[in-house]
Amino acid sequence: MTKMIQCISPVDGRVYAERPALSPQAAATAAARAKAAQPAWAALPLDERIARVKAGVAALNAMTDPIVEELAWQMGRPVRYGGEFGGVNERTDYMAKIAAEALAPMVVESSDRFERRIERAPQGVVFIIAPWNYPYLTSINTIVPALIAGNSVMLKHASQTIVVGERLAQAFHAGGVPEDVFQNVVLDHAGTEALIAARSFGFINFTGSVAGGAAIERAAAGTFTALGLELGGKDPGYVMEDADVDWAVDVLMDGAMYNAGQCCCGIERIYVHETHFDDFVGKAVAWVNNLTLGNPFDASTTLGPMANARFAQTVREQTAEAIAAGAKPLIEKQNFPQDDGGAYLMPQILVNVDHSMRVMREESFGPVVGIMPVKNDDEALQLMNDSPYGLTASLWTSDPERALDLGRRIETGTVFLNRADYLDPAICWTGCKDTGRGGSLSALGYHAVTRPRSYHLRKVKA
Repeated sequence: MTKMIQCISPVDGRVYAERPALSPQAAATAAARAKAAQPAWAALPLDERIARVKAGVAALNAMTDPIVEELAWQMGRPVRYGGEFGGVNERTDYMAKIAAEALAPMVVESSDRFERRIERAPQGVVFIIAPWNYPYLTSINTIVPALIAGNSVMLKHASQTIVVGERLAQAFHAGGVPEDVFQNVVLDHAGTEALIAARSFGFINFTGSVAGGAAIERAAAGTFTALGLELGGKDPGYVMEDADVDWAVDVLMDGAMYNAGQCCCGIERIYVHETHFDDFVGKAVAWVNNLTLGNPFDASTTLGPMANARFAQTVREQTAEAIAAGAKPLIEKQNFPQDDGGAYLMPQILVNVDHSMRVMREESFGPVVGIMPVKNDDEALQLMNDSPYGLTASLWTSDPERALDLGRRIETGTVFLNRADYLDPAICWTGCKDTGRGGSLSALGYHAVTRPRSYHLRKVKA
């Protein structure tokens, strides 16, 4: 019996889309087609591959209106925020601009006796397992450099955003990327793991949960397939005594609440120097109380439902446990009557929290944040590092040197100063600890989707 993969809309609980999962034979055939098509794609001039990839992204931009509506239905993002095209375009343009330099050979010697060089060779077939929270942006991070570098790509999107993969395939095919070179596939977990175990891919990029990353590693065990894994996060913000409090509140609370808190690098815990604690908390509460929870198709809605009711339930459980253990909630339910106990979840700020509470230790991935006072940098550093995760850390001070010194001691992938929740395509997006391994974007993003190939050529005169 064919397994159906369903997207249950958080807007009203309906089955918004469903697609049949590929059979094992059909999945293996798709992977074989991708492998067979890759050499001809890689043989195209670099400028030609770039032109086709950029044409595909342009075709995607032309679908803005239906895509924005589809995103609201699939994962609940309010239509007022549009799609993800600003970031998609910025990242595409930057990765295209640096491609020639990033992929250029490293020439060690070019003489009448020897040619010694290192080139970047495509991995072959790149398999992307994409998440639902930023379904276009996270996909583009790997799709664009993978195709430009000469790989073929197979994309498996999350069931929650199953239509996104179809839109991406439609766009890239319209731009001139051959159908076998870019394939959108619908797979269940067993089908995914079988393809990985069968050595179908040269590189696998997965964005998702720690448990999902562990499953990918188990499936790939013994295959020596290169992996890039962006997993969980519990990103901290630290507001120092010389920070601009108003600016810190605005950015950190947006980082905690935007997209219903469902951001890979969303702010989930905040440490504030004790001299600013009361001021920061008061302004944070006022900021959150200005949000409007509701139907994402309503133009006034600034906070939509979470992507799935079970995700919201996890946040509710963490919050309730913290309150039972002594945490104080500062947002009144009466201000958010739209909270229905399901996917529509009110935002929350908690104080009187500590690291014995799951809400300060485990990933929440929802619109809740705990705020703690600290006495100094050492205390803040200890708390920031007291986490199994390490994606980003956001520091707030008028002293860049102080931030740089502190940042070097934080166990994280990216250090922000006076900003948060942003991916700069010129800087490698990476993490440490349970956040995963590898990196995307920047010149290093090209290293992930290619492998070094060395040439040691001794020239012999006839």
